[in-house]
Amino acid sequence: MSDKKWYVIKTISGQEEKVKSYIEGEINREGLDSYLGQIVVPMENVIQIKDGKKITKQKVHMPGYVMVEANLIGELPHIIKNVPGVISFLSAVKGGDPIPMRKKEVDRMLGKMDDLLDSGDAVSIPFIVNETVKVIDGPFNGFNGTIEKINEEKRKLEVMVLIFGRKTPLELNFMQVEKI
Repeated sequence: MSDKKWYVIKTISGQEEKVKSYIEGEINREGLDSYLGQIVVPMENVIQIKDGKKITKQKVHMPGYVMVEANLIGELPHIIKNVPGVISFLSAVKGGDPIPMRKKEVDRMLGKMDDLLDSGDAVSIPFIVNETVKVIDGPFNGFNGTIEKINEEKRKLEVMVLIFGRKTPLELNFMQVEKI
């Protein structure tokens, strides 16, 4: 049984990866590797549509937070707090002692991370209502239309297209249209 527990560090948003490598570097330099376990920046795969092509990118799932598995003894908490980009440990009161995460929270977070990276289902919706789009797939390929509704769960758009001079609603998925 290890004395290491999981803690959450608040960081400057957008600097999570830098904070992770700075902590690893500092702990290594100080020779305290045995007190440090994993450092995790929770990531998720996000599919974006760029120029009509699907692109999968990794995105920070919880901006401004890094999870650290450590045995916080001696100078370790002080070293971590002084890493550039670190704001503080998550604690009960401002400036208080770091509170370890519950095992259930850790399991859920690490499990959720695996799910997020495996699924790739998270899509950042690159469209907005009333935006004009061009249909690039299906029987109405080449038609332009206006987005009336966006259904995030089904990943569908309701697009109003002018067919033979009449407005006709089409239900299309995100991959069937592109921005003009």
